[in-house]
Amino acid sequence: MILLYNAKIYTQDPLIPFATALVIRHGIITAIGTDQDILSEFSHIKNKIDFRGKAVLPGFTDSHIHLGLYAQQLSKVDCETKTKEICLARVAEKAKNTPAGEWVLGHGWNQNVWESGYGTIDDLDRVAPNHPVYLTSKSIHAAWVNRQAFSKAGITEQTPDPEGGTFLKTSEGKLSGIILEKAVLEIERVIPKPTPKMLADLINNAQANLWKFGITGVHDFDDNNTFNALQILEINDQLKLRVIKSIPFEYINERNRYNLRSGFGSSYMRIGSVKLFADGALGPQTAAMMQPYSNDPSNVGMLLLDSKQIEEAGITAINSGLSLAIHAIGDRANHEALNAFDHIRKYELEHGEVPLNHRIEHAQILLDKDIKRFHELNIVASVQPIHATSDMDMVDRYWGLERSAYAYPFQSLLNHKTTLTFGSDAPVESPNPFLGIHAAVTRQRTSSDIDNRTGWNPQECISVHNAIAAYTRNPAIVANLDSHLGKLLPGYDADLIACAQNPYQIDPSELHHIYIHATMVGGQWVWDDGFLTK
Repeated sequence: MILLYNAKIYTQDPLIPFATALVIRHGIITAIGTDQDILSEFSHIKNKIDFRGKAVLPGFTDSHIHLGLYAQQLSKVDCETKTKEICLARVAEKAKNTPAGEWVLGHGWNQNVWESGYGTIDDLDRVAPNHPVYLTSKSIHAAWVNRQAFSKAGITEQTPDPEGGTFLKTSEGKLSGIILEKAVLEIERVIPKPTPKMLADLINNAQANLWKFGITGVHDFDDNNTFNALQILEINDQLKLRVIKSIPFEYINERNRYNLRSGFGSSYMRIGSVKLFADGALGPQTAAMMQPYSNDPSNVGMLLLDSKQIEEAGITAINSGLSLAIHAIGDRANHEALNAFDHIRKYELEHGEVPLNHRIEHAQILLDKDIKRFHELNIVASVQPIHATSDMDMVDRYWGLERSAYAYPFQSLLNHKTTLTFGSDAPVESPNPFLGIHAAVTRQRTSSDIDNRTGWNPQECISVHNAIAAYTRNPAIVANLDSHLGKLLPGYDADLIACAQNPYQIDPSELHHIYIHATMVGGQWVWDDGFLTK
């Protein structure tokens, strides 16, 4: 048994919001209360830890992460640089230390912050002439490759664009080196994938990084290989994250053969939603919009699924007991998804199906009339607040100031009683929840060289309380695990974190500086910066 005392415990329960002490037995919280009551009643417990007034919260859940990609990204070239030249120097260094002919992989470039814009195929050939190079963009909706990469994939100037994707060409009709959306799959299919065992080892290392950020659970949106790797970790008792594992729609028939339903699984891994893509992303300007992009009157993005297609896929999923998670960024994509959910909810009612926790991932810009529909249709808004501060310049530039008022409308969604969950979309952004909390509360960047003290569209700033709920209580509700996760109460799993600074008392502008002293999952300390032994 473990007794924690002299703490500021924020339970996330409105009926019992605060405590200063709690008791843990066999990984479960068995009692909470004041120091006086708990120390008196449980004086026999030998393992007592003085938390020295530190804030204690339920462990955070990242509600949208690509766990396998994040794990692999830790060993890739970091392309999130201020200039293209710095990125190319890093690629050159990686190539120098990689055997000729092997792939050089990287992630994180963003042409929108580079003065010279997109990189070229010649740029990569110059710094890595003896290697195929594949660098995914920050959004993961585009990639930058060289001639060797195209050659290995058998792609030439005559290769037609795949459905839902584009090989960008130069004015002379040559391959530019930039590929968008589903065209990236033509390259990825020839890149050797790590075996499930190799990926399991990478994820095992990556979860240690997540514990340092106070993350004890994730909703994962990666592929089948990640699913297999997670099973290996759990079988070997190495998985110490609560994972809700989504299923790409293309695998739904395989899942149906085994009748796997949303929520099925163990205490560390459960089946989540079926994932569909309704559009692209803001960075490459492929998010589907009602009106053209401000900088390109001919471009309204790429609608990958309309409402009828989503509805048909949704009926297939719910007949299998699987909820839907729809990637929708542009206002048209979100409108189509909500229209589909309107029909899906009617289908559930007419056929006596239990309404499932369907969700829209990202919901980055909405029509004014669609904001209230999330609550009316009981659709979860699964959003990534750090995108708001990363993307604000692009939003103003590509969607315009008038439309930007409806971008990342967190407070508006809360005003309409929408269930809001927060994630990072890592490796697109850092998984550090306090970066997300800072972005949601202040709508400000962390960079000191940017003067935005009033926040970007500050009417959409939310409270610290609601931001923390979106990382704790709400993800548990969405996963139907709110009877034992997301709060610190008797009967709940002992997933908790000790914060070095109190997020409820610190100046909001400093929220991004908060770090974690210790992280517990299931009653076991999985991360400690030395706080527990001081």
